[in-house]
Amino acid sequence: MRIETLLESGANVSIMVTPTDLKEFALSLIQEAAKMGSEQKTPESYLTQKEAAEKLNVSENTLWRWKKAKYLVPSKVGNAVYYKLSDIEKLLEGRG
Repeated sequence: MRIETLLESGANVSIMVTPTDLKEFALSLIQEAAKMGSEQKTPESYLTQKEAAEKLNVSENTLWRWKKAKYLVPSKVGNAVYYKLSDIEKLLEGRG
């Protein structure tokens, strides 16, 4: 029986573990950790103020008000203002 099957069943059982079972369990943990790590390493994309306003279908004045209200906080590089694409997508999902 596979370890995953036991875990999914939720049964309260005693098991004897063989070295092969331990190896299988270790490999499954490594695969899960690698999958989680690869999801987190996606580089962040940034949009200009104009691009963000277009994507959100709002005016740049609305973005300014949202910044003041800390609803959508941009990043600044010198005088340029950039918005994280992930933050914008979260807003769009919340509206839908």
